[in-house]
Amino acid sequence: MSEIADPASSPKTIDSLAVDVVTDDVSDTYVSKTLFAVSEFANVIAAGAKVLSGEALLCANLGLGLRLESKVDGVQHTLLFDTGPEGAIFIRNCANLGIRLGEVECIAVSHGHWDHMAALPATIDAIVAEGSKVEIHVNPGMFNERAVKLASGTIVPASLAHGVARLRMSTGPRELLVSAAAAPAKPTARVVMKTAAPARRGSPGAISAAPDR
Repeated sequence: MSEIADPASSPKTIDSLAVDVVTDDVSDTYVSKTLFAVSEFANVIAAGAKVLSGEALLCANLGLGLRLESKVDGVQHTLLFDTGPEGAIFIRNCANLGIRLGEVECIAVSHGHWDHMAALPATIDAIVAEGSKVEIHVNPGMFNERAVKLASGTIVPASLAHGVARLRMSTGPRELLVSAAAAPAKPTARVVMKTAAPARRGSPGAISAAPDR
């Protein structure tokens, strides 16, 4: 697929920014906390809860997934930065945090490693299921073929289902959210991770893209 270049634009200064950690390797009620991490139980009590009960609020995953809410000129925008490695856990954590995926306007993927983007197709599907469309921002290295090399020396290619979203690819800085009126027309792309012939070398996780038909 050919690269989709982003138009040059001057970044706007935001009025406010709130960041929620949807998934990482410490956001779990049962794991040990590093010194900089606050217990979820402490946050729940601070929010007014009197009793702790029910299932764990969040599940930890090795990787990262964030929800960012910004306000510019009084208008709120919502985006995801990475999605973590496991769709069911990412979506479950979103539900437990009260995050409505239908409000997500775009997803920015930092790089193509499994622990940062393997939940991407499931997340796209969840957004589409809520009747919304989403734009995906990636860099060209996202599409490098990757695989897992076992101790036996066997190379196993990565495989993942697909999701449908608008894809924007660039190597440089870009404005992730622009108004619908100002945004240029963008083709829809199907984001796919598929089984392929055994790769020679690589690390876990990759996706490839093909134009949507």
